[in-house]
Amino acid sequence: MERVIEEIYRTQSRRVLATLIRLLGDFDRAEEALHDAFAAAARTWPTDGIPGNPFAWLVSTGRFKAIDTIRRRARFDASQHHIEDSLYSPDATEIGDMEPIEDDMLRLIFTCCHPVIPADAQMAMALREICGLTTEEIAHAFLIPAPTVAQRIVRAKGKIRAAKIPYEVPGREALPPRLDRVLHVIYLVFNEGYSASSGEDVVRADLTAEAIRLARLLLALMPHPDVCGLLALMLLQDSRRTARRGEQGSLVLLTDQDRSLWDHAKITEGLALLADAMRVEEIGSYTLQAAIAAEHARAPAAEETDWRRIAFYYDLLLAAQPSPIVELNRAVAIAMAEGPAKALELVDAILARRELQAYHLAHSARADFLRRLGRRQEAIAAYETALSLCRQEPEQAFLRKRISELAATSERQ
Repeated sequence: MERVIEEIYRTQSRRVLATLIRLLGDFDRAEEALHDAFAAAARTWPTDGIPGNPFAWLVSTGRFKAIDTIRRRARFDASQHHIEDSLYSPDATEIGDMEPIEDDMLRLIFTCCHPVIPADAQMAMALREICGLTTEEIAHAFLIPAPTVAQRIVRAKGKIRAAKIPYEVPGREALPPRLDRVLHVIYLVFNEGYSASSGEDVVRADLTAEAIRLARLLLALMPHPDVCGLLALMLLQDSRRTARRGEQGSLVLLTDQDRSLWDHAKITEGLALLADAMRVEEIGSYTLQAAIAAEHARAPAAEETDWRRIAFYYDLLLAAQPSPIVELNRAVAIAMAEGPAKALELVDAILARRELQAYHLAHSARADFLRRLGRRQEAIAAYETALSLCRQEPEQAFLRKRISELAATSERQ
């Protein structure tokens, strides 16, 4: 039963939280109610059994726990009375055996992306409230100290309270100015699911599915080429999910994947959306990334991948969205198209600028280039640096295997 509750927490807690925020009108109160609801589940479900609709049970329990808490506080603080009254609105009481409120997560994203909240705080809030990452995990992702992340989140919540930001999807006229941030948050959710920042699994399918669902909702609200491009990108990437995990959850590289395991329905849908997104003069960054993913999807075998075309798309992406991450990915494409020597120069230049020093994939890519050039001892050192920075267990296992293989080859020679 404990494992079942843990799995429900992992897959549903963020949606429960989103609905509790709508019902309770406050982030901190909703988080406290979420924890109270799961504590109650841990006490009662082992004897009473799992309810038919765990989501509705958790939402109802969390809300009533919050009401009880406010009632107790109201005995000592009269200012709490109006809060208690607000929790009895018609909207709040109609829970029963409800199905999940499908757009509560979208409401939460728009709240996190309100213009009064600084961009860096928006990203931190999204990863904390929507993905459920700890402040330490967010800090690792952004390469900044954990206390800085915590301060950003606290200040963002304070701004939401002070400005009385409504917990809602804004009207159509207010959507365009917030679209870029909302798309970025959805992409962050997807990326955390596609390649989990830490833990035992390569993929968190609950997050990739949620990001795709949210993009579909957003596309229905606001048909836009950038939304099409992002949804195409996520579908094409997610189509490879099953093939990315080997035995015992090990990581399988793209070049080694069994392409018969790819989800061809997602590929077909993704390619159709990409074609729609490409029918505009100014092509967005998500559409360019989707075009790169499409080249992999179209290749019947890894050796038939058009890496020169992928490198060309990265050139366009780098011009539109300069970043060291894009530079790194472009270097990988160049390594496949032209060989590892030039790619090694490009990655060394990035690291020489003191960029991506704490990003394990930069050192892992560098190690791979060195390995392919036959510079085994340097490759081992680079892999060890990547291993020291990596927090995902399957990737750690992959890096250890590479180090072991290189060490064994060196010993034989």
